[in-house]
Amino acid sequence: MAKTVIRFENVSKLYQLGEISTGTISRDLSRWWAVSRGKPDPVSKIGEAPKKHSDKVLWALSDISFEITQGEVLGIIGGNGAGKSTLLKILSRVTKPTSGAIRIRGRIASLLEVGTGFHPDLTGRENIFLNGAILGMRKHEIRDKLDEIVAFAGVEHYLDTPVKRYSSGMYVRLAFAVAAHLEPEILIIDEVLAVGDVAFQKKCLTKMKDVSQSEGRTVLFVSHNLASVKSLCPKSVFLKNGKLDYLGETDLAIDQYLENLSHNQSEYYFDSEEIHEASLTYLKITDNKNQPLITFLNKDPWQLKVGFHVRYPVSNLVVSVGLMTSENILIRNISSQAFQAENGNYEAFFLENEIIYGAGTYQIILSLSVNNHIIQQIDDGIFINFEETQPQHSFLITKNKSLILNEMNVRIYSV
Repeated sequence: MAKTVIRFENVSKLYQLGEISTGTISRDLSRWWAVSRGKPDPVSKIGEAPKKHSDKVLWALSDISFEITQGEVLGIIGGNGAGKSTLLKILSRVTKPTSGAIRIRGRIASLLEVGTGFHPDLTGRENIFLNGAILGMRKHEIRDKLDEIVAFAGVEHYLDTPVKRYSSGMYVRLAFAVAAHLEPEILIIDEVLAVGDVAFQKKCLTKMKDVSQSEGRTVLFVSHNLASVKSLCPKSVFLKNGKLDYLGETDLAIDQYLENLSHNQSEYYFDSEEIHEASLTYLKITDNKNQPLITFLNKDPWQLKVGFHVRYPVSNLVVSVGLMTSENILIRNISSQAFQAENGNYEAFFLENEIIYGAGTYQIILSLSVNNHIIQQIDDGIFINFEETQPQHSFLITKNKSLILNEMNVRIYSV
């Protein structure tokens, strides 16, 4: 019988929301002294209504309990804010649980985000030895693995260059190579592999299978790429609103996840990225009468309205919408022709008629490109459901006045 290497025992994590400190020790002490005697907060703003305690806290995890055995590969899935990263940070001892306990048997190597555990001013070689030392490896053990790590990461020519000059993809390749080759008993991988190219992602998945099956190491894998989770993990955890909603076969966990998402909203709003010429601002899913839609029936026409903001005049701007299955297969991709945009707010309409997709839940992918270079892509958390659904499409963009685009012709109007 395989031994248990990780045990979560009623683990919960609470975060304080809003202002935690007044900014000075004296005012903090005044607040504490007043509150402890039941008096009003002396540093609150005039006219500010007191809030309930429940409005000031967030339970990122709530009463999580399960076990992981040696050599098991466990997927962790869930929407944004479900508690996946918090769970891994507690497991990696980045933060402590508010209540409950975690029992761990063995060394842990974590890859939670790009650059975790790397010092930007050290070279790739120095960071390999630094990470090995953190994991408890001796210098000669790291030296024996050095060539294998460098070959796997493909950074031979940059090994003695400070990692602050690496691209995000190079960062991840080296970080994963270090974590996978320095022989920890438990390997934790968060969504960072999405930064790497497709070939490297496949290489990483193969390596994770090898370390689990041939070396008996435990792997925890968090990803929004459901196809990768399905191919790598026999079992998965589905987290929802900080709670353990399901633990069992990966196929059933994914079904629950998609079922949960299929009852989601028909409007999405995105944070603006100030570093680019343009950025996506919202997506609205409607029928041809502008009524919100989540599930599409038969051959009813439907449309996607994609809002974006242009900060300064830019040429060769392209807006794209893709549709992907739960197996990570891109079955539909519609792009506008390249056009010149002035600064201001725009809205793109993607119109579909007489659709015959297979019944099920599909993921929507949005992107903005300038000069054939993607400046923003949103590929997480937007799903729609089809019940019987092929498409004939036209494409429309507007800025205050009508602007008509279709497959054969593009006409742009601006004020």
